[in-house]
Amino acid sequence: MATALESTTAKQHRLGELREFLMSRRARVSPAEAGLPDGGARRRTPGLRREEVAVLAGVGVSWYQWLEQGRDITVSPQVLDSVARVLRLIDAWMPFPAHIMDSYWNTVLYNDAAAIVLGMGPDIAQNCLVTFFTEPLYRDRMAHWEELAPRVVAQFRSACSECPDDEGFRAVIEEAKALSPEFAELWERRDILPGGQNRKEMEHPLVGTLVVEATQLRVPARPDLVIVLHTPLPEAGTAEKLEWLVSPEGRRGAMYPVAG
Repeated sequence: MATALESTTAKQHRLGELREFLMSRRARVSPAEAGLPDGGARRRTPGLRREEVAVLAGVGVSWYQWLEQGRDITVSPQVLDSVARVLRLIDAWMPFPAHIMDSYWNTVLYNDAAAIVLGMGPDIAQNCLVTFFTEPLYRDRMAHWEELAPRVVAQFRSACSECPDDEGFRAVIEEAKALSPEFAELWERRDILPGGQNRKEMEHPLVGTLVVEATQLRVPARPDLVIVLHTPLPEAGTAEKLEWLVSPEGRRGAMYPVAG
């Protein structure tokens, strides 16, 4: 009974997260960006209306309203992808880093800010857990890597606990153990921490200190995918620095980074 209750509570939490996420993204996409007239004085609020999102995504207005209300409804991957394209789930988060990973923490998609700030790219290990423990660039930029490492491992163990016999998780664990003695030591602690939020303080070679909060959002319709959003905290002028890094001037600077 307790397990069923926890499962229901977790599902309600994920539905609530999706509701807040969809509402915030809809508010950030202008009619012009979506190829619609702005409505002039008739438009009382910025962003897209629910009806406009539904029409552009090719779904029913009532269905989309239920989705945004966090109701427990059936959603196919194809339909969710249509809504995602309208709301630009990843690119809309610019100039802040955002990426999508699968159940095993393999990177599926990332925006330009994630590439510039986190170093994500085709030449970097595509598994976020392996990257955290083996990529020198990521470790060099993380100000408190040693403090964050136990949380990362505990959160991955929590993800594994949902599918204890899954060969995909075992493969990632064995790879990480083989490549990182630090991971192997932390894994044996058997700590578990639900995925949620992590504070990250980074040192970027061009702008110095960046302080962000990384939030994991699980999509109810695609439980195999997790959206990770990095939100600037009101410290060290992080928001302004991130905006500069993705600007044309910042991108030119990234071509000739300062060593370290």
